[in-house]
Amino acid sequence: MNRKQKMIKKTAKRAKARLNKHTPPTIKKYVSKAERAEQQAKLEAEAAEQAAEGALESTTETVADATSEQEATPAS
Repeated sequence: MNRKQKMIKKTAKRAKARLNKHTPPTIKKYVSKAERAEQQAKLEAEAAEQAAEGALESTTETVADATSEQEATPAS
């Protein structure tokens, strides 16, 4: 391969490399045991809160249903 061919080959490689932009991977930082425990505690607290809200809504629905049934049936 002569000098001119080498130069053409290198410029072609450079042009191709410009088109293929490399995006570096996102590096996740190390998460210590304490941080993991805190995150887990937060998730469990949120889950418990949602469960409590769901239970509260279901009890209010049953109370509302019971009162509407009592109103619907006339007392004889």
